[in-house]
Amino acid sequence: MAETKRRKKKSNMAVWVVLGLLILALGGFGVGGFGSSLSTVASVGDRDITVQEYADALQAEQARVGQQFGQRLTIQQMQALGLDRRVMERLLAGAALEEEADRVGLSIGDGEVARRIRENPAFGGIAGGFDREGYAFALDRAGLSERAYEEQIRNDIARELLQAAVVGGTEAPATYVDTLTRYVAETRDVTLTPVTVADLAGGQIAPTEDDLQTFYDENQALFETPELRAITYAWVAPDRIVDGIEVDEVQLREVYEDRIDQYRQPARVLAERLAFADTAAAEAALAAIESGEMTFDALVEDRGLTLDDVDQGEIAQSDVDADVADALFALEEPGIAGPVETSLGPALFRVNAILNPTEITFEEVRDSLVAEVGLDTARRSIDADREMMDDMLAGGATLEELAADTMLTLGTVRWDAGGDDQGADIAAYDEFRAVARAAQSGDFPELETLSDGGLFALRLDEIVPPTVPPLSQLRGEVEAAWRAQTQSRQLTERAAALAASDTDVPAAPSEEIIGLARDATLEGTPRTLVSEIFAAEDGVRIAIEGDDQRAYIVSIDAVNVPDLTAGEAEDIRAAVEQQAGQTIASDVFEGYGQAIQDSAGFTVDQQSVQAIQAQLGGTYGG
Repeated sequence: MAETKRRKKKSNMAVWVVLGLLILALGGFGVGGFGSSLSTVASVGDRDITVQEYADALQAEQARVGQQFGQRLTIQQMQALGLDRRVMERLLAGAALEEEADRVGLSIGDGEVARRIRENPAFGGIAGGFDREGYAFALDRAGLSERAYEEQIRNDIARELLQAAVVGGTEAPATYVDTLTRYVAETRDVTLTPVTVADLAGGQIAPTEDDLQTFYDENQALFETPELRAITYAWVAPDRIVDGIEVDEVQLREVYEDRIDQYRQPARVLAERLAFADTAAAEAALAAIESGEMTFDALVEDRGLTLDDVDQGEIAQSDVDADVADALFALEEPGIAGPVETSLGPALFRVNAILNPTEITFEEVRDSLVAEVGLDTARRSIDADREMMDDMLAGGATLEELAADTMLTLGTVRWDAGGDDQGADIAAYDEFRAVARAAQSGDFPELETLSDGGLFALRLDEIVPPTVPPLSQLRGEVEAAWRAQTQSRQLTERAAALAASDTDVPAAPSEEIIGLARDATLEGTPRTLVSEIFAAEDGVRIAIEGDDQRAYIVSIDAVNVPDLTAGEAEDIRAAVEQQAGQTIASDVFEGYGQAIQDSAGFTVDQQSVQAIQAQLGGTYGG
């Protein structure tokens, strides 16, 4: 009975999770505080775009793009990227299509709306099928009436039909598709010959003092030091004070006991289960397995299932009914158990592994618990002192005074925003680098949080502008740069001379490459090599720049025009045709929507838009 209740609780939890996600999808972000006079932000013809619609769309875009960036964007960042305008344009286009559907008399019947709602898996119950109570609950939590949501579905279907009517039959011209496919699928046969230092008449080269001075004078940007930020900071991290934390033995025991399920595991088996309609079928299957006529894998495949479908994972005796447990744990080695009655009917179990009971003693994990509990205690100690530190900074205390009177440690760093941590431990934290990058001279230090629970505050003391050290300090670096640039140029010039000559032969062996594709990469060669090969004419020999160790001579031996009716080229043509058709259809529909919008006329209330963005910026911007 306990097992049944536990599974029911999990099932109910799954329903609430699905409904919660559905609520977010339907809207209901709860934008209030604008006053009763503010209800719409824009209109197209007779169609209004409401405050709630705009706020929901803006926040949905905020969340979507935030997933790509790995953090939630502020409203200000969305404005800088033009995302707020994209949201408004999308809403205006949707309203324009709804307006056009009304104008042409496009009507969607109640039956089609009901079918679309019933087929939405988000409204399905645990047993499958449409869940009327779940549907009503989700709409209520989203702040939508059933009538409003069904009208939204009706409009969505109308827009889909309108779009299908406009772009139906749109396809890319065959000449365009063929030309693009030939370009993409073309291959070339080439001979690639490296030109190395061994091909240079004078061999390895060395610069004179005049060469170095001239190169240094003409390439100052290569040797410029970055802008540095001279920063004073005070900080503390849990691992910096953990050694001074005394860990209570009783607390360690309590943590161990709280996690006893991790440290103490009963005997378990790794098993798969295949259920049958009746005992006779299960026994027949077992007999076929034992005789070698059939395998368990084959039985699973014959049912149209995969091993993942029948996998039961780790099973302990307490996880299953007594009859199943007896059958599984009676095995002394992996094999087939059953048939045995289960909630799904008679079943065979394949036991793939038998796992003995395990226990990790307190003594075995004590050291790791000491470290973990110590760090947790250190974090709580830091957090307990935070308010006092904030008050000190608010009262005008300097970082030096803060470090003298608290657990914070004082430090300085000349920090390069584009470089590494410059030897300062704190510069390894993203949070420190973000604040250091944004700091301005004269800013008052503020307490900030580190990812591990530590705290820091910083002060920008000076911005050290970029400088170019004298040649005497950079001689080795300048010589290396001169040598690389000069040698690269000489190798390219030698490759060009050899490419134009039929008599000289490079020292390095050539390599024949058959069927080189346009998107291929040749390991160890410059990224531009393949594109330069495809820019060259058939039958020519060209020189291509490499690095300071080699350049290349390339002979274009053959240009292979693909047969668009067979092989890989045929597949490429189909993909190009589909993509081109979709692009044309998208352009046509976008132009159609813009024409509708212009014809119907539209207005945008910028004051309302700004008011919504201001409120969302305060509520959701961080």
